[in-house]
Amino acid sequence: MSQKARVFSGIDCIAQYSHLLKGRRIGLMTNPTGIDHQLKSTIDILHKGFGLSALFACEHGVRGDRQAGEQFDTCTDPDTGIPVYSVYGKNRRMTPEMVDAFDILVFDIQDVGARFYTYLYSLAYAMEACARAGKPVLVLDRINPLGGVRHGGTILDLRFRSFVGDYRLPTRTGMTIGEFARYVKAYLKLDLDLSVAPLKGWRRRMYLDDTDLPWVAPSPNCPTLQAALVYVGTCIFEGTNLSEGRGTAQPFELIGAPFIRAGELERHMAGEPLPGLHFRAASFQPTFSKHQGALCHGVQLHITDRERADPILGALRLLDAVRQLYPDKIEFISWDGGQTYTLDKLLGTDLYRTGQMGGRQLLDHFAPQVQAFREALTPYLLYQS
Repeated sequence: MSQKARVFSGIDCIAQYSHLLKGRRIGLMTNPTGIDHQLKSTIDILHKGFGLSALFACEHGVRGDRQAGEQFDTCTDPDTGIPVYSVYGKNRRMTPEMVDAFDILVFDIQDVGARFYTYLYSLAYAMEACARAGKPVLVLDRINPLGGVRHGGTILDLRFRSFVGDYRLPTRTGMTIGEFARYVKAYLKLDLDLSVAPLKGWRRRMYLDDTDLPWVAPSPNCPTLQAALVYVGTCIFEGTNLSEGRGTAQPFELIGAPFIRAGELERHMAGEPLPGLHFRAASFQPTFSKHQGALCHGVQLHITDRERADPILGALRLLDAVRQLYPDKIEFISWDGGQTYTLDKLLGTDLYRTGQMGGRQLLDHFAPQVQAFREALTPYLLYQS
């Protein structure tokens, strides 16, 4: 086994930013992934070292105790007594009351490198609010667990903008959260005092398990790095009536439904030229979410070579197969009462759902736009390959 790289996150270098924090009321947007190299919580580090005036909770909450989509309102953190303002309740943008609760906002949350992860937009919306109020933002950078070399998927068509995709980003972003903040500041033309505490020892080619950093689940349904690696593709099944494995021990790795014949789907996928991916017949019974308590059949997506694998293409080809094999059973669902299709929001386009393009054609169509994004991103990158 090769030796893991010694990598330090932004919080590990917080002493270098004490000049920004001392004597100021500090607001902190974080969750359980906000830890230092010794596994100490960023909440505790900042509260003991400088004092916190407010906490801000994104999806899943400050302590990671909220399920996906569960909204919640302002409360008090029982461990510190600090008010916790929700930006995943009736307000997804900071209100004037929230902005008045701090002099500087610190952000420390692990991203997973996918456009539809809502933490991206919680940060961006907070940056907009701070820009309007003339308040600085300090982002404590964390690695992209998928590495920072590859970009892929589709580019969001702004007609389908939502809280799972609000900017013209590729599905696989290839950015750290600090680089995202730098990019968004320019993209939105924000007059904002933004600082990024950079990583030490990370290079773009590194996945999380190439480093000595611990894995802390960034959300309840992303329990492992393997889940994160496939999530960037299989998240699209949230827009269908198939289970994406929520309510099992392998969310986003397992895809299925009661009406699927696992062996048939496995054989179909075996004929697909998808290097680095293997689709194995599997059955499972979700304990919550779609098909709760029902026996589902389908496949488990295994990444056998992550340098060759394209999980976005794999997920689209899997959905192609389900559409072909079960045309009368597959359904596309809505999160907003039928106003829009969830799949369109996740893909950032309706070209796929409406049948104008299949999976491979869709990615070929967007490839030039993804390459243009990659080139435009260069000025905002902080790390070498």
